[in-house]
Amino acid sequence: MTYLAVGCRVLIGVVFAVAVAGKLRGPNAFADFVRSIRGMGVLPPALARPAATAVVVAELTIVLAIAAPARTAGVLGFGLAAALLAAFTTGIATMLARGNRKPCRCFGRSETPLGARHVGRNIALVAVALVGLLASLSGTPVEPGLAVTVGVTAAVVGGLVVMLDDIITLL
Repeated sequence: MTYLAVGCRVLIGVVFAVAVAGKLRGPNAFADFVRSIRGMGVLPPALARPAATAVVVAELTIVLAIAAPARTAGVLGFGLAAALLAAFTTGIATMLARGNRKPCRCFGRSETPLGARHVGRNIALVAVALVGLLASLSGTPVEPGLAVTVGVTAAVVGGLVVMLDDIITLL
């Protein structure tokens, strides 16, 4: 595993771990997420709950796969992350094209209307997942101390990605 793979694993892992936690943090969190999917108008309303369930299961699978040290688990996690993020990006772009800017409860409580920055964020995360996938194919050994430094840095970047709306609001 290369340092690049370590960084990508941590960054993608943090983003999806926060997403899962936000959707499952309390009794109303998942219901709020289902309502936000309905409000997006991308799927028929009857599919909102099954889609929300599938998203949470996929996100949890990504977190578990990314956390596993095996190369194949990383490839699975990154591949699933790239596919899911591409689907999210397509959904948001479709909403925006229809003039719909309803907020998504992607990370929990956000009331920020979806916009171009969310499409950009997701495209950047797709790129990170694809780079991570490619980097995971390498069997290059890493020095533990440097791997921890890379991991901590990636965790901070992941936290900044998750807090993007809040950061922009502050600025």
